[in-house]
Amino acid sequence: MRIDVITLFPEMFAGVLSESILRIGREKGLIDIRLHNLRDFTVLKHKKVDDRPFGGGPGMVLMAAPVYNALKHLEDKEGLKTARKIMLTPQGRTFSQKIAEDLSKEQNLILLCGHYEGFDERILELFEFDEISVGDYVLSGGELPAMTIIDAVSRLVPGVLGNPLSAEQDSFSANKLDFPQYTRPEDFRGLKVPAVLLSGDHKKIAEWRRHRAEQKTMLKRRDLLK
Repeated sequence: MRIDVITLFPEMFAGVLSESILRIGREKGLIDIRLHNLRDFTVLKHKKVDDRPFGGGPGMVLMAAPVYNALKHLEDKEGLKTARKIMLTPQGRTFSQKIAEDLSKEQNLILLCGHYEGFDERILELFEFDEISVGDYVLSGGELPAMTIIDAVSRLVPGVLGNPLSAEQDSFSANKLDFPQYTRPEDFRGLKVPAVLLSGDHKKIAEWRRHRAEQKTMLKRRDLLK
Protein backbone atom coordinates (compact mmCIF):
# COMPACT_ATOMS: atom_id res chain seq x y z
CA MET A 1 0.00 0.00 0.00
CA ARG A 2 1.15 3.51 -0.82
CA ILE A 3 0.01 6.48 1.27
CA ASP A 4 0.79 10.04 0.16
CA VAL A 5 0.34 12.87 2.67
CA ILE A 6 -0.02 16.52 1.69
CA THR A 7 0.87 18.66 4.69
CA LEU A 8 2.34 21.97 5.80
CA PHE A 9 4.40 20.19 8.45
CA PRO A 10 5.98 16.98 7.09
CA GLU A 11 8.57 17.02 9.87
CA MET A 12 5.82 16.20 12.38
CA PHE A 13 5.62 12.66 10.97
CA ALA A 14 9.26 11.68 11.47
CA GLY A 15 8.98 10.11 14.91
CA VAL A 16 5.72 8.30 14.24
CA LEU A 17 6.90 6.73 10.97
CA SER A 18 10.26 5.61 12.33
CA GLU A 19 9.01 3.58 15.29
CA SER A 20 7.06 0.43 16.11
CA ILE A 21 4.64 -1.16 13.63
CA LEU A 22 4.94 1.59 11.02
CA ARG A 23 8.72 1.24 10.92
CA ILE A 24 8.43 -2.53 10.53
CA GLY A 25 5.80 -2.24 7.80
CA ARG A 26 7.96 0.20 5.87
CA GLU A 27 11.08 -1.92 6.26
CA LYS A 28 9.17 -4.93 4.93
CA GLY A 29 8.13 -2.88 1.92
CA LEU A 30 4.44 -3.44 2.69
CA ILE A 31 3.60 0.22 3.22
CA ASP A 32 5.13 3.14 1.36
CA ILE A 33 4.45 6.50 3.02
CA ARG A 34 5.44 9.66 1.15
CA LEU A 35 5.21 13.19 2.51
CA HIS A 36 4.61 16.26 0.35
CA ASN A 37 5.04 19.80 1.64
CA LEU A 38 2.12 21.93 0.43
CA ARG A 39 4.42 24.96 0.25
CA ASP A 40 6.33 23.29 -2.59
CA PHE A 41 3.27 23.71 -4.81
CA THR A 42 2.67 27.44 -4.51
CA VAL A 43 3.98 30.01 -6.99
CA LEU A 44 3.67 32.94 -4.59
CA LYS A 45 6.49 34.67 -2.76
CA HIS A 46 7.65 33.33 0.59
CA LYS A 47 5.91 29.99 -0.10
CA LYS A 48 2.56 31.57 0.79
CA VAL A 49 -0.36 29.10 0.80
CA ASP A 50 -3.07 30.93 2.77
CA ASP A 51 -4.98 34.22 2.71
CA ARG A 52 -7.75 36.09 4.52
CA PRO A 53 -11.31 34.79 3.99
CA PHE A 54 -13.64 36.67 1.67
CA GLY A 55 -16.48 38.19 3.68
CA GLY A 56 -14.25 38.83 6.66
CA GLY A 57 -13.72 36.86 9.83
CA PRO A 58 -10.79 35.63 11.91
CA GLY A 59 -8.01 33.34 10.77
CA MET A 60 -6.65 32.37 7.38
CA VAL A 61 -7.88 29.97 4.69
CA LEU A 62 -5.74 27.61 2.63
CA MET A 63 -5.88 28.77 -0.98
CA ALA A 64 -7.19 26.54 -3.74
CA ALA A 65 -4.20 26.82 -6.10
CA PRO A 66 -1.47 25.11 -3.99
CA VAL A 67 -3.80 22.25 -3.05
CA TYR A 68 -4.91 21.87 -6.66
CA ASN A 69 -1.30 21.84 -7.86
CA ALA A 70 -0.31 19.23 -5.28
CA LEU A 71 -3.19 16.92 -6.16
CA LYS A 72 -2.66 17.29 -9.90
CA HIS A 73 1.03 16.52 -9.42
CA LEU A 74 0.13 13.27 -7.64
CA GLU A 75 -2.52 12.39 -10.20
CA ASP A 76 -0.59 13.23 -13.37
CA LYS A 77 3.10 12.94 -12.44
CA GLU A 78 2.89 10.15 -9.84
CA GLY A 79 0.20 8.11 -11.59
CA LEU A 80 -2.28 8.34 -8.72
CA LYS A 81 -5.36 9.47 -10.63
CA THR A 82 -7.44 6.63 -9.14
CA ALA A 83 -6.07 6.99 -5.59
CA ARG A 84 -8.67 7.44 -2.88
CA LYS A 85 -8.48 10.97 -1.56
CA ILE A 86 -9.06 11.65 2.13
CA MET A 87 -9.58 15.17 3.49
CA LEU A 88 -9.01 15.46 7.24
CA THR A 89 -11.71 17.87 8.38
CA PRO A 90 -14.05 18.30 11.39
CA GLN A 91 -17.04 18.18 9.04
CA GLY A 92 -16.24 14.63 7.88
CA ARG A 93 -17.70 11.32 9.05
CA THR A 94 -16.14 10.04 12.27
CA PHE A 95 -13.25 7.62 11.78
CA SER A 96 -13.86 4.08 12.98
CA GLN A 97 -12.40 0.58 12.77
CA LYS A 98 -14.85 -0.20 9.97
CA ILE A 99 -13.53 2.74 7.93
CA ALA A 100 -9.94 1.63 8.67
CA GLU A 101 -10.77 -1.85 7.35
CA ASP A 102 -12.30 -0.32 4.24
CA LEU A 103 -9.29 1.92 3.57
CA SER A 104 -6.84 -0.95 4.12
CA LYS A 105 -8.19 -2.60 0.96
CA GLU A 106 -7.04 0.33 -1.20
CA GLN A 107 -3.77 0.31 -3.13
CA ASN A 108 -3.24 4.07 -2.89
CA LEU A 109 -4.43 6.72 -0.44
CA ILE A 110 -3.88 10.47 -0.51
CA LEU A 111 -4.35 12.24 2.83
CA LEU A 112 -4.86 16.01 2.72
CA CYS A 113 -4.12 17.74 6.02
CA GLY A 114 -5.94 20.98 6.73
CA HIS A 115 -4.78 23.89 8.84
CA TYR A 116 -5.88 27.36 9.91
CA GLU A 117 -9.59 27.88 9.10
CA GLY A 118 -9.67 25.09 6.52
CA PHE A 119 -9.66 24.93 2.73
CA ASP A 120 -11.10 27.10 -0.02
CA GLU A 121 -14.41 25.29 -0.68
CA ARG A 122 -13.69 25.06 -4.40
CA ILE A 123 -11.21 22.24 -3.74
CA LEU A 124 -14.19 20.06 -2.80
CA GLU A 125 -15.86 20.99 -6.06
CA LEU A 126 -12.82 20.10 -8.16
CA PHE A 127 -11.93 16.75 -6.56
CA GLU A 128 -13.83 13.87 -5.03
CA PHE A 129 -12.89 13.48 -1.38
CA ASP A 130 -13.83 11.16 1.43
CA GLU A 131 -14.04 13.66 4.31
CA ILE A 132 -13.01 12.13 7.64
CA SER A 133 -12.87 13.46 11.20
CA VAL A 134 -11.25 11.75 14.19
CA GLY A 135 -13.73 13.24 16.66
CA ASP A 136 -15.83 16.19 17.69
CA TYR A 137 -13.02 18.37 18.95
CA VAL A 138 -10.66 20.94 17.45
CA LEU A 139 -6.99 20.32 16.62
CA SER A 140 -4.45 22.73 15.16
CA GLY A 141 -4.28 20.79 11.91
CA GLY A 142 -4.87 17.51 10.11
CA GLU A 143 -1.44 16.03 10.83
CA LEU A 144 -2.36 14.16 14.02
CA PRO A 145 -5.56 12.75 12.46
CA ALA A 146 -3.50 11.66 9.43
CA MET A 147 -1.07 9.82 11.71
CA THR A 148 -3.99 8.13 13.43
CA ILE A 149 -5.44 6.93 10.13
CA ILE A 150 -2.04 5.77 8.84
CA ASP A 151 -1.44 3.72 11.98
CA ALA A 152 -4.92 2.19 12.10
CA VAL A 153 -4.91 1.32 8.39
CA SER A 154 -1.32 0.07 8.17
CA ARG A 155 -1.74 -2.57 10.87
CA LEU A 156 -4.53 -4.10 8.78
CA VAL A 157 -2.35 -4.48 5.68
CA PRO A 158 -1.52 -8.21 5.37
CA GLY A 159 1.94 -9.02 6.68
CA VAL A 160 2.51 -5.82 8.66
CA LEU A 161 1.69 -7.43 12.00
CA GLY A 162 3.75 -10.46 12.96
CA ASN A 163 0.62 -12.41 13.82
CA PRO A 164 -2.42 -11.68 11.60
CA LEU A 165 -4.72 -12.80 14.43
CA SER A 166 -3.65 -9.71 16.40
CA ALA A 167 -5.66 -7.45 14.10
CA GLU A 168 -8.65 -9.79 14.11
CA GLN A 169 -8.77 -9.75 17.91
CA ASP A 170 -8.30 -6.00 18.34
CA SER A 171 -10.96 -3.95 20.06
CA PHE A 172 -13.78 -2.82 17.71
CA SER A 173 -12.88 -5.49 15.11
CA ALA A 174 -16.21 -7.25 15.75
CA ASN A 175 -18.15 -4.32 17.23
CA LYS A 176 -16.94 -5.17 20.69
CA LEU A 177 -14.02 -4.44 22.98
CA ASP A 178 -11.11 -6.82 23.45
CA PHE A 179 -11.16 -9.39 26.26
CA PRO A 180 -8.95 -8.91 29.38
CA GLN A 181 -5.33 -9.94 28.94
CA TYR A 182 -2.89 -11.35 31.52
CA THR A 183 0.77 -12.34 31.55
CA ARG A 184 3.38 -13.52 34.08
CA PRO A 185 3.51 -13.70 37.05
CA GLU A 186 0.42 -15.79 37.77
CA ASP A 187 0.02 -14.07 41.14
CA PHE A 188 0.68 -10.34 41.46
CA ARG A 189 0.11 -8.77 44.89
CA GLY A 190 -2.55 -11.35 45.66
CA LEU A 191 -4.37 -10.92 42.33
CA LYS A 192 -4.36 -14.18 40.40
CA VAL A 193 -4.77 -14.94 36.71
CA PRO A 194 -8.17 -16.59 36.02
CA ALA A 195 -7.71 -20.34 36.28
CA VAL A 196 -9.32 -21.03 32.90
CA LEU A 197 -6.43 -19.27 31.13
CA LEU A 198 -3.99 -21.70 32.74
CA SER A 199 -6.08 -24.80 31.99
CA GLY A 200 -4.83 -25.48 28.48
CA ASP A 201 -8.44 -26.08 27.38
CA HIS A 202 -8.61 -23.91 24.25
CA LYS A 203 -12.36 -24.29 23.83
CA LYS A 204 -13.06 -23.08 27.36
CA ILE A 205 -10.52 -20.27 26.96
CA ALA A 206 -12.22 -19.09 23.75
CA GLU A 207 -15.64 -19.17 25.46
CA TRP A 208 -14.30 -17.25 28.47
CA ARG A 209 -12.72 -14.61 26.24
CA ARG A 210 -15.88 -14.19 24.16
CA HIS A 211 -18.00 -13.84 27.29
CA ARG A 212 -15.64 -11.36 28.94
CA ALA A 213 -15.38 -9.28 25.75
CA GLU A 214 -19.16 -9.03 25.57
CA GLN A 215 -19.33 -8.24 29.28
CA LYS A 216 -16.71 -5.49 28.99
CA THR A 217 -18.44 -4.00 25.94
CA MET A 218 -21.80 -4.01 27.70
CA LEU A 219 -20.27 -2.25 30.69
CA LYS A 220 -18.02 0.30 28.96
CA ARG A 221 -19.28 0.77 25.39
CA ARG A 222 -22.89 -0.39 25.19
CA ASP A 223 -23.32 1.75 22.05
CA LEU A 224 -21.19 -0.71 20.07
CA LEU A 225 -23.80 -3.42 20.52
CA LYS A 226 -26.54 -1.47 18.73
